[in-house]
Amino acid sequence: MSALLQLQEHGQSYWLDNLTRGMLVDGGLARRVETEGLRGVTSNPAIFHNAITGSAQYDADIARFTAAGLGVEDVYDRLTIADVQGACDILRGVWQSSGGVDGYVSLEVSPHLANDTEGTVREARRLHDEVARENVLIKIPGTPAGVPAIRQALFEGVNVNVTLLFSIAAYEAVADAHTEALEQRLEAGRSVDHVASVASFFVSRIDGLTDRRIEALADQAEGDAARCEALLGKAAIANAKLAYVGFQQRLATDRWARLARLGARPQRMLWASTSTKNPAYSDVMYVEPLIGDLTVNTLPEKTIDAFRDHGRVAGTLTEGVDEARRTMVELAAVGIELDEVTDQLLAEGVEKFAVPFDQLLASLAERMARQPAAAVASGSATP
Repeated sequence: MSALLQLQEHGQSYWLDNLTRGMLVDGGLARRVETEGLRGVTSNPAIFHNAITGSAQYDADIARFTAAGLGVEDVYDRLTIADVQGACDILRGVWQSSGGVDGYVSLEVSPHLANDTEGTVREARRLHDEVARENVLIKIPGTPAGVPAIRQALFEGVNVNVTLLFSIAAYEAVADAHTEALEQRLEAGRSVDHVASVASFFVSRIDGLTDRRIEALADQAEGDAARCEALLGKAAIANAKLAYVGFQQRLATDRWARLARLGARPQRMLWASTSTKNPAYSDVMYVEPLIGDLTVNTLPEKTIDAFRDHGRVAGTLTEGVDEARRTMVELAAVGIELDEVTDQLLAEGVEKFAVPFDQLLASLAERMARQPAAAVASGSATP
């Protein structure tokens, strides 16, 4: 059995961290679902930027929408929503057979709303209604302004993929919001058994920034360079394992047991940013150590191929927790404040989605401007 299929035996689903019109049209996404055990899809502004600017498959729709007098943001909406709807339809069978556990496709609110609670709620509500698929997840960043928006969206029955989680404290705030939303639904006489959510905890970016800081400290250290260098590539996995400990503890409480008896689903932890950026590290470094129950790992194609080829599958997520705690102590001892790392990564993460979002809108505006004034597309490539 392929390593990808074996993940399910340990309670983990893997989702594809990419979405393009091409994989919908040529059957590539459907084949992954049918033969490789793919259980979901995630998208973000960077993914859509690469998909739309790098393909002519959107040209007919762009021409048609331009001729209809739509503005650039409306065209962006139409293109991305159509792709998400197409992916939702392909994954609907997974959603049905899993009882609503898997089979989801994620669509992100505008990154410019990261610090706007009310704007985020309105956008999440709108996107949920526009996609009109039971297996869509609306991505909301776990910023301080995002947390109350997440709570409100879940209360209203909007399924949420919480993104840009780097710190354990941020994850705990999001997990509290999830629990509170379900309790508020019960108080309002609403059911909790069809509310789905995942908490996307970012991994490789932690090592990227922490390693740079460690290397700078090692260069300055007198006699402690080896101690610093021993911590390279250790922070991200340690951080994730300790966050998962909190997840397990939460599920063991009487508070959660009450919700579970009434049909509530756990807000699964999702490992995001799992491609290996440092060529000195294993290309499955952020997959193999994070396999555990009630989790998702969202993977780009390159990492999927690597794991299929030589990945080792075992229930590793609960192993090495004491070592993870020691890693955190050692990081602090050499001068690495992980809170500073995660704060910086959150700020950078919002920008890293805002930049491609704006670039895509600019690219769409240019393509729309090149359309003849009276252009009427003869057909649509919309799946």
